[in-house]
Parts: sequence; structure tokens; C-alpha cells
Amino acid sequence: MTALEGKSAIVTGAGRGIGAAIAARLAADGAAVAAVDLVLDGAETTAKAIEAAGGRALAIAADVSSADDAESVMDRVEAEFGSIGILVNNAGVTRDNLLFKMSEDDWDTVLDVNLKSVFLMARAAQKRMVPARSGKIVNLSSVSALGNRGQANYAAAKAGVQGLTATLAAELGPYGINVNAVAPGYVATPMTDATAARLGMTVEQAHEAAAAAIPLRRVAQPEDIANVIAFLVSEDAAYVTGQTLYVNGGLR
Repeated sequence: MTALEGKSAIVTGAGRGIGAAIAARLAADGAAVAAVDLVLDGAETTAKAIEAAGGRALAIAADVSSADDAESVMDRVEAEFGSIGILVNNAGVTRDNLLFKMSEDDWDTVLDVNLKSVFLMARAAQKRMVPARSGKIVNLSSVSALGNRGQANYAAAKAGVQGLTATLAAELGPYGINVNAVAPGYVATPMTDATAARLGMTVEQAHEAAAAAIPLRRVAQPEDIANVIAFLVSEDAAYVTGQTLYVNGGLR
């Protein structure tokens, strides 16, 4: 029996990058996975890959910064899988700029997708998890939560995720629900590739520059993050809650 056999999982932002890797790993561990993404094509690609590997998956298109969509996701997953045991809040966007150039729309978009969605999805999930007195929630933060030039919006959102995680752990712990956060460093994804292009660098140049400052001398792959999340949603982490785990190759 695999570690998550009989469990259901929701992964937001599952159409590519870290989210797709998380969905694939949880499915490989036996969970039935709902791949949720703003764009249905991406969610379907992830779900089809899981099914091709012998897993069970559902593709859902949703704007997780919408309260109505958050509730609709929960309803669909319950109808398909019967329960909601795991929620991974991975959906995220960047709209980088220095403060004096940052628009209000760029601020609102990043806070809505990276922070508000975590609140909405966790609120919707706990309605189902509390009666079951069981559940695992993992939220994606970032090393940028510690501050990063040109990312006032993203840093604020990811710092907020850490505070929200600690608070949810305190509130939901009495009901058997674990809530943790993972804060990746530089991960090779389409998002960081786009950042490299915006800075006038090739992907290889960006990876080399980032790796030079990382003690392990390489950038992370999406699977590196997925592996840590697989631990946090497993019974091996039954006594771990309210934590933010930095997964950044040892960078300080």
C-alpha cells in the first residue's frame, strides 16, 4: 500500500512547474488528485499524465482567488472523490517591479493570487476537514518572504502566507488538521524562465548565476519541492504543524 492510498488531494496551480510536479508525486504516492488551474488545458495535461501513469486524476479550471470558485472546487472534488484529505495551495503569479514603478493592479493581482487564494481555499477546505477531524494543508511561500528587491508585492504575499499558515495551524490543530508551508528558493520553472528573459539573460545564465550563491551549487527542480510536500502530507509528518520549511539548497 502506498503512503497516500485512499486519500484525495487538491493541488492549485497544477498546470505546470511546481504544481504539476506536486500533483504527479502525490498521485504516485496513491492519492486521487484534483489538478486545479486557471487554464483548463494545463490542468488537463497534468491530469492526463497522472492517468497515463496509472493514477486517478480530475482536471478543474478555476480562479482560486474567487470565493465562489473555491467552493465549487471543493464541491466537485467531493462529488468525484468522496472527501477532501489534502490541500496544496500552490497557485502563484509574479508582477515584479520596483516600488515607484509598481501599479496598484500589479499589487492587487499578486496579493489576490498568492495570498487571498490561500485563505479562500483553506476556508473552504476546513468546512469539510473539521467534521472529519482530519486533513493536511500545505501552502507555498517563498524565500522572497524575507524581502527581495523588485518584489514588494510578492514578498508581502509570501510573508503573509507564513503568518496565515501559523494561525491556521493553531486554529485547526484541535481538529486533527496539520497546516504547514514550504518556502522554495530558486526553482527551474516557466516562471523563473520568464524572469530570466525579462532580465535579458538566457535560462542557462540565470541558473548558473543562481547556483553560484547556493551551497549545493544547483538550482532546485520542481520535484525537489514536491518531495518535501509529499512528506508533509504523509503520516510521517503527523506531529509537524505550523512550520515553514525553507527548501533552498542551504542559501542564507
